[in-house]
Amino acid sequence: MGKSQLVPNTEFRYLAPLERVAKTAEALTANGMRTFVVANAEEARKKVFELIPSGAEVFNATSYTLDQIGVAGEIESSGRYDVVRNRLVELDQEGQKRAKRQLGAAPDVLVASVHAITEQGQLMIASMSGSQLGPGVSGAAKVIYVVGTQKLVANLNEGIRRIHEYTLPLEDERAFNAYGVNSAVNKLLIVNREIFPERISVILVNENLGF
Repeated sequence: MGKSQLVPNTEFRYLAPLERVAKTAEALTANGMRTFVVANAEEARKKVFELIPSGAEVFNATSYTLDQIGVAGEIESSGRYDVVRNRLVELDQEGQKRAKRQLGAAPDVLVASVHAITEQGQLMIASMSGSQLGPGVSGAAKVIYVVGTQKLVANLNEGIRRIHEYTLPLEDERAFNAYGVNSAVNKLLIVNREIFPERISVILVNENLGF
C-alpha cells in the first residue's frame, strides 16, 4: 500500500463528439433507460432534483461527479429528503452492521455515476467494495446516473480499458488521499438493459465531470 504510482491514460479524458453522444443516448433509450442530454453541470444538477420526489428516501453514492455539481451536498443538507447517508452515520455503532446493510440496499432513489457507457447503451460501473452496486442492480426503486460525456466509449472492451487505465489511477489517488488506502477494480457491473420503465434515468452532461 502506498501513494499511487499509476498514471492515467489521457486518451479517455476528452469529451465525446456530439455524434457519439446522440448515438449513445438513442441506444440507452432503446435499452429501457430514460436519457437526458444537458449542456453543463448546472443543467445536470437541476435535472437531478426534477427527478427526485420530495420526501423520498435518497442514497447518494460516493461520487466525484456528484460532488462537482453540488448534488451530494444539497441532498444531504436541504432537508427535502430522507437521506440514507445521514442515517448510516447514526447507525455507526457496533452491532448495527446488519441494519446499515439493509438501509443502503433498497432506497427509494439512488443517485450516482458510472465509469463508462458504450455506444450500444451499456452502463459500466467499477467498485472496490460494491456497496453502491446492489441498489443500482435492483434494490433501488429509481436510479439516476449523472455522467460526463468523456466517459462514452465505443464498446465493452474500450470501457474496460478506460476503467483500468484512466478511472483507477485517479480513484486510487483520491482514495489514498482521503482514506489512506488504495483503490481497486474488485467488482464490475455491466447493465445491458433495464426491464422496468423509467426505473433508470441517465443524464449525459457535455462537460468533463468525474473519473
